[in-house]
Amino acid sequence: MKHQDVPTSTINVGGTIFAYRELGPKTGVPVIFLTHLTAVLDNWDPRVVDGIAAKRHVITFDNRGVGASAGKVPDTIEAMARDAIAFIRALGFTQIDLLGLSLGGFITQKIVQLEPQLVRKIILAGTGPAGGSGIDKVTQITILDMVRAALTFKDPKNYLFFTQTPNGKKAASAFLQRLKERTANRDKAISLGAFYRQLKAVHAFGLERPADLSRVLHPVLVVNGDQDRMVPTSNSIDMAKRFPNAELVLYADGGHTAIFQYHEAFVNKALEFLEA
Repeated sequence: MKHQDVPTSTINVGGTIFAYRELGPKTGVPVIFLTHLTAVLDNWDPRVVDGIAAKRHVITFDNRGVGASAGKVPDTIEAMARDAIAFIRALGFTQIDLLGLSLGGFITQKIVQLEPQLVRKIILAGTGPAGGSGIDKVTQITILDMVRAALTFKDPKNYLFFTQTPNGKKAASAFLQRLKERTANRDKAISLGAFYRQLKAVHAFGLERPADLSRVLHPVLVVNGDQDRMVPTSNSIDMAKRFPNAELVLYADGGHTAIFQYHEAFVNKALEFLEA
């Protein structure tokens, strides 16, 4: 079963319906994917999902109020993390690995701080720590690039996620084509109200007092492009130094979603890390 045709399932979590997709071998520790700002299930690069699901049990999901999941999007990262924990517990898991991209990386950090015993290994991609440099500017960058995209008749992801070099532009075009591979039973787009509440949570996270990451003893893989505009790459470098057991990988000429731009290299690295 591939990302393009795996069915969407639902589960009732404390009275709220959560939508999710599950693929890969249902053995071992599952890998829970937590996605970026505005993203729904269909925004994951199928090459990343299918690549990791070739060897690992993968679950992608819409957090509260996003896509096909019911409820109202929380306006704090901690509340989003608590919802994710409730979802994971409702599926019956007692230990998981986490892959957090951008906003999903913020949530991942909160999860491991709230429930350290639940988590085995962590992958943080295109993300940064609470109070990190430039995170409080994500709203401004996002809105400006959305306007820029509208004026040039392009998808905002071209500007937000990829470099504007020939290599970056080619990667963006290929990525956007891959997102169209799933044609049936696609997810609902995020609502404007949910998007606003996500932006509010991200802004507050950027202004938080920095967390003590030295207490997170889990193995951590920090991944980013060396030209991330949304969550400046300096945050990835900073995080990798502050976690006691972290490895840093930066992709040259890579933007915010370098894991999509360099999906083959990333999948190989992620599987090596998760299976070590």
